[in-house]
Amino acid sequence: MEKKIRIIMNGVTGRMGTNQHLVRSILAIAKQGGLLLKSGDVLMPEPVLVGRNEAKLARLAATYGVERYTTDLDAALSDTANEIYFDSSVTEQRVPGVRKAIAAGKAVYCEKPTATTAAEALALAVEAETAGIKNGVVQDKLWLPGLLKLKYLIDTGFFGKIISVRGEFGYWVFDGKHQPTQRPSWNYRKEDGGGIMIDMFCHWQYVIENLFGKILSLSAIGATHIPERLDENGRPYACTADDSAYGTFALADDIVCHFNSSWAVRVRRDDLLTLQVDGTGGSAVAGLRDCVVQPDATTPKPVWNPDIDSPIDFFAGWTRVPSRDPYDNAFKVQWELFLRHVAEDAPFRWSLREGAKGVQLAELGLKSWAERRWVDVPEIG
Repeated sequence: MEKKIRIIMNGVTGRMGTNQHLVRSILAIAKQGGLLLKSGDVLMPEPVLVGRNEAKLARLAATYGVERYTTDLDAALSDTANEIYFDSSVTEQRVPGVRKAIAAGKAVYCEKPTATTAAEALALAVEAETAGIKNGVVQDKLWLPGLLKLKYLIDTGFFGKIISVRGEFGYWVFDGKHQPTQRPSWNYRKEDGGGIMIDMFCHWQYVIENLFGKILSLSAIGATHIPERLDENGRPYACTADDSAYGTFALADDIVCHFNSSWAVRVRRDDLLTLQVDGTGGSAVAGLRDCVVQPDATTPKPVWNPDIDSPIDFFAGWTRVPSRDPYDNAFKVQWELFLRHVAEDAPFRWSLREGAKGVQLAELGLKSWAERRWVDVPEIG
């Protein structure tokens, strides 16, 4: 038997909301025939698009054949046929929307950061828990093929003792003066909730703690390397938020992680995101989809000599981890887990409380930057 489940999707007219959440997740689940539940029933998601711009909503609905859309969030939340509230609006608008959804008794699934402060993020988690509603936060990178391969290497003991992790993320975002920019202007205005540290440290928190261990302390510095950009209408504006962030994280078991995040860097590496993990037994470099390894037994023994060309091809000594399993879209995988959580009470540990940990790490990163010192990362809540 087919069971329909309506999902309020607030803020999906943006690039990521449209592509990853609406098209490649919810509509993709519907296109595959729904989600087969343990009971044998099929769960069929039906999106209800919500946003501030009716013209954008109408175009989006027409393009993808979505039946329902509205600019009235309160009306959508009051409709008992709508069971889930999803929020991918700009960060500054997220807290009021999620809070309304909790009050309306809807299950809540939310993009990160869930708020601009750790206190607000934790308050949302507590409100959802007190109300007894199912809740979750998007932590998509855990289901990227490259990181799944990395997790497999960790679980099978390939690394021996992990010593360090080096993450490189980012790309050059054009300022709009000679090439159209590829990110929205609010990302670069602090007053609108922008900034790469609040954005990416939320990711690094769940990546680090799910793969490598608990973060005990951090040292971070941010920068606004590009001081002026053009907005969507071609008007210049001052960039008040950080476009680059450099963080070092001290973990349990003496693991050191360092992550560079930048929208002002040109890519000369395997992917937009690469993680190099070094251990006593071997090393690996993972991107979004691929992962290569070099075990201790095949590690070359270089000798420093800047007066001659290196006799070693350092790229040749790595082996690609095979793609033995099929990999689906990372956002879609987590959406399916959350839908099962709502429909059949399947476990789902990526809650709003977990999302608050990411906001906390970003807030502590900003504190470290402002005070130019190491800061400890306490248990949240």
